[in-house]
Amino acid sequence: MSEQLRDLARDIATEAGDLARRRRAEGVRLAATKSTLADIVTEADREVEDLIRARLAAERPGDGFLGEESGHEAGTTDVTWVVDPIDGTVNYAAGIPSYSVSIAAVQGGSEFPGWQALAAVVYGPALGERFVASHGGGSFLEQETGSVRLAISRDFPAGALLATGFGYDPRTHAGDIETIQRVMPVARDVRRIGSAALDLAYVSAGRMDGFFERGLKPWDLAAGALLIEEAGGSVQLLPADDFGRQMLVAGDAQLVERIATRVRA
Repeated sequence: MSEQLRDLARDIATEAGDLARRRRAEGVRLAATKSTLADIVTEADREVEDLIRARLAAERPGDGFLGEESGHEAGTTDVTWVVDPIDGTVNYAAGIPSYSVSIAAVQGGSEFPGWQALAAVVYGPALGERFVASHGGGSFLEQETGSVRLAISRDFPAGALLATGFGYDPRTHAGDIETIQRVMPVARDVRRIGSAALDLAYVSAGRMDGFFERGLKPWDLAAGALLIEEAGGSVQLLPADDFGRQMLVAGDAQLVERIATRVRA
């Protein structure tokens, strides 16, 4: 079943990503803000999620759905689709190509880490890259030139190249900067791309050695976490900070533990 769910997620993510790219070319319209003025929603976010939801309802009408824009709807099967229609909306609105469509099928609930992820796709339509995984079937990067099986990085003698992100609440920024200071002794450098789904996909591909960020939502991490696990990596969720934000750490298991130890210190 995992392979069938992956294939469906691939088809829908590709259609959704192509819609997002077309809407970006036509011009972005802001629809609303969410947690802060910096946390924006575009009309395309909503339209893309509507497309994904409609396609899934037509193909698998009994499944549950958890989307960033439309929330959670329980299904009659044990499968829930966890969807971020445009991860990296600020990049998208600014014309930066680092945005993605993230779709995962999970079993056993709508809360990470309680679920078992079955299938995942992270598609960067402006970059022409699609990362796919199925439970037990490995992770792959699909491009026009073909498909390549992915494996995480395990050797970084000069220090690990890490990815991270910041929350939108200004009250949390000092703590996020402090976290980077704690982690820097194990890092060669740090990247802040602006799409957690792409960050996690890049870790699965060995482009980044590891990832850490507080406050991710289920739709931010569902697909990327399976990509990393199927590429031989580890994903760990650490206790919440004073703002209730848990930290996700991902990469090689030994690197994850090194980062987690520094964050907990």
